[in-house]
Amino acid sequence: MAEKDVKLMKGNEVIAHAAIRYGCDGYFGYPITPQSEVLETLMELKPWETTGMVVLQAESETSSINMVYGGAATGKRVMTSSSSPGVSLMTETLSYLAAAELPCLIVNCQRGGPGLGTIQPAQGDYFQAVKGGGHGDYRLIVLAPNSVQEMHDHVAEGFDLAFKYRTPAMILADGVIGQMMEKVVLAPQRPRKTTAEIAAECGEWATTGKYEGRTRNIITTLELQPERMQEINLRLQAKYRQIEQQAVRYETTECDDADYVIVAFGSSARICSATVEIARAEGLKVGLLRPITLYPFPTVPLAELAMRGVKGFLVAELNAGQMVEDVRLAVNGKAPVEHYGRQGGMLFSPDDVLVALKEKLINR
Repeated sequence: MAEKDVKLMKGNEVIAHAAIRYGCDGYFGYPITPQSEVLETLMELKPWETTGMVVLQAESETSSINMVYGGAATGKRVMTSSSSPGVSLMTETLSYLAAAELPCLIVNCQRGGPGLGTIQPAQGDYFQAVKGGGHGDYRLIVLAPNSVQEMHDHVAEGFDLAFKYRTPAMILADGVIGQMMEKVVLAPQRPRKTTAEIAAECGEWATTGKYEGRTRNIITTLELQPERMQEINLRLQAKYRQIEQQAVRYETTECDDADYVIVAFGSSARICSATVEIARAEGLKVGLLRPITLYPFPTVPLAELAMRGVKGFLVAELNAGQMVEDVRLAVNGKAPVEHYGRQGGMLFSPDDVLVALKEKLINR
């Protein structure tokens, strides 16, 4: 067995390594704390000299996401990364990418808001990510890593899902996961796809050129006839229903006999895993459900827990209460659902979550 390539690095740094090793064709970005190490690491690694990958610092977030649009339209594996205010600037083109059904990868390393806010970690971009933060009825596939290893793994997972369903995918991380250092097993290097391979895989829709009698493809999101626009929307909605049936990812801890279940994602889930250990040591039957895909959301497993007789759910997130709405929809009144959160870059501790669980559900 080949020796594993194990490194100690930051979550943001590993995004760069994973992109190169996946065979990414291009990265277009703009520096913003707390994710600037993605671009900085790519510049240090100089993949254009080894794999031919393009790395370009654009003049703004708006320019970078439109460069992604252009690259994605040709069937290339292209991506960008930013943080909360920068992603807000990208949302118009995210809507265009979804409407044009162009696969690509976006990384959002969240910071506290609203406004310019703080450079500290937060999870206030949940609505923006999973509800389609731009205009129109669209969705992004959203992956929420809770470790440096998952930051690495979700690059390949995000690209694979984006191309499988022809839709943009997002890695929704935060300043904790982006800045923390852990050991990570790096994937082996994969070659970038050749022009012939891209044409064979994406030729039905990508702008790979008019040759050998092939009709040229025109990519646009403009349709002036409402009947035709409705057809496009219905096709997109049918695709989203397919994604919801096939692409859900989640993880449970101590949920088989749990009386109370904490629901948390990303860095919050890391904290809450310790809450479960503390609660169990006190004789409290507490479990944790961690959504890995925020869209599609693990509605069915939450509903099954509620139907099984869980007495209550506590949604712990670093915001004023966003994912809690999806948990309430999933539980559908079968059990109480409460929220506990911190905002503006403030973190909670495992003990804080346990106190909230007791006050809001167990001892109410």
